[in-house]
Amino acid sequence: MKKNKLALLMLFAVVLSGCGSSGDVELQQWMSELRATTKPSVTPLTEPKKFLPQIYSMDSGVEPFNPVKLTQALKRESTQSASNAALIAPEMARRKEPLESYPLDVMTMVGSLDKKETPTALLKVDKLLYQVRVGNYIGQNYGKIIKITENSIQLREIVQDATGDWIERMASLDLQEDKK
Repeated sequence: MKKNKLALLMLFAVVLSGCGSSGDVELQQWMSELRATTKPSVTPLTEPKKFLPQIYSMDSGVEPFNPVKLTQALKRESTQSASNAALIAPEMARRKEPLESYPLDVMTMVGSLDKKETPTALLKVDKLLYQVRVGNYIGQNYGKIIKITENSIQLREIVQDATGDWIERMASLDLQEDKK
């Protein structure tokens, strides 16, 4: 029992010795010296540029906010959007054909033939062969076939230009011959 008390007393002494200051004073002194010697450097802001207002002088003689001029521009824009809507409306109302789900660059024209005096082209898409005629639609841009020759298919596509207007453009698929 005396040995347990002695061991407990020794353990208590060791724990108390760990609670003493072990260099805290030196750390505090070093921090205060560093604060006293270090000066923060802040770059000064540049002076803002002075704004010099310009007086509007009508050199050209056309007032930019003329109500007549604005009305004409709005009429021109509305007729353009009406013609754009007329171009795309029939395409949106009709039923899609199977080849309209593929882009033109995955289609390959592999041949052409005349069936009952009607020119017909053979298109290869995903290892399948399709027969198309004038009036069929192919591609993802509302491409309508307008002419089939022995060597190519001409089609009219309806696409949006950079301003968002619908325009017509011509495209073609040329015959791809196998190279053996």
